[in-house]
Amino acid sequence: MALNMDANEGGLFYRRLGIKRVINASVWATGLGGSISSPAVLKAVDDASRWFVDMDELNRKAGEVIARHTGAEAGLVTAGAAAGMLLEAAACMAGSDPAKVHRLPDTTGMKNEIVIQWAHRVNYEHSFRAAGAKLVQIGNINGAEHWQLEDAITENTAAVAHIFARSQHRALPFPKVVEIAHRRGVPVIVDASGMLPPPENLRRYIEMGADMVAFSGGKGLRGLQSTGILCGRRNLIEAAYANSSPNSDAIGRAAKVSKEEIAGLITALELFVQTDHRAVLASWRDRCQYIVAALQDIPGLRAEVAEATPELEEFYSTSPRALVSFEKSWRGPTLEEVSTQLRDGDPSIRVASKEVPGTIVIFVATLQDGEEEMVAGRLRQILTTHSGHSR
Repeated sequence: MALNMDANEGGLFYRRLGIKRVINASVWATGLGGSISSPAVLKAVDDASRWFVDMDELNRKAGEVIARHTGAEAGLVTAGAAAGMLLEAAACMAGSDPAKVHRLPDTTGMKNEIVIQWAHRVNYEHSFRAAGAKLVQIGNINGAEHWQLEDAITENTAAVAHIFARSQHRALPFPKVVEIAHRRGVPVIVDASGMLPPPENLRRYIEMGADMVAFSGGKGLRGLQSTGILCGRRNLIEAAYANSSPNSDAIGRAAKVSKEEIAGLITALELFVQTDHRAVLASWRDRCQYIVAALQDIPGLRAEVAEATPELEEFYSTSPRALVSFEKSWRGPTLEEVSTQLRDGDPSIRVASKEVPGTIVIFVATLQDGEEEMVAGRLRQILTTHSGHSR
């Protein structure tokens, strides 16, 4: 399976609108369009556009494919991971009861509290609140204790949320969360939006006891940006579907998924599980090493490869990155100035400049073939021309 489409192909539509090309070295960001889908995914989208179809049947069949590859009882294609989180909350509060489904986000008379750790308070929690949930926070900057989770679970608790993001920061470990919640008869809902790859994570959280898991379809899975996966217990997935499109009476109707998007997501999922991920990881490491080699002789800088550490369960750690750090002896442009010059060029190059203090993080998984040379060349030009180290 090819890693990426040729970066020189396509773009006619963007050029017609006068939109500048972006080289994405900053991560699978929604603001940069997510990932680049393979030709096979786009072919499936085109093929699916040529028939009408019974959407209930399509969703059911697609859910069976998701269940098979995630090890869950059932699955559902969603309008991204955020929509998956919305449906997780709706399913746990309203279930499949049509009266309750109709009332959301009014949760009067329902269990409507979702317990969440301080370390997991991220922007995307808004999806839980949009369904009508009330968030109950436990812990603080110093972490959370098991007794705090025990105490927070009451007769009003609909679920306990666990979010795998950029830092777990002393959060209660996931197995402990599952143990406590299940002992109290409460489901655990997971946001694992950016946790693919590694491929093992498709099954990992379900096997560890998660009741529902939401993944992005438009990041490492390389489906369309607007898609996601929701998998979990059959009764909860059925409830999520009752709260979703095509049900016109449900809060999830606004997060509609088209037949074409479903075809693209399922094709991307099938390709993902067939991929030689060791080979992909090796190619990403080679790209990192190329960039590091092109910059490591510049005085005042430290260029190195950060190896993939998926065991940390953090978004940025699932693939290798090239790190360019500014040492005390550096007399050239600041990190912010370098990032701005990269961004303002043509093509525009986007890097991560806020993840590690004083360091440019180059996320190579989103680079297309040959773009590592453009990133390294442009970085070297900026860093040597403006630092007095021109070569």
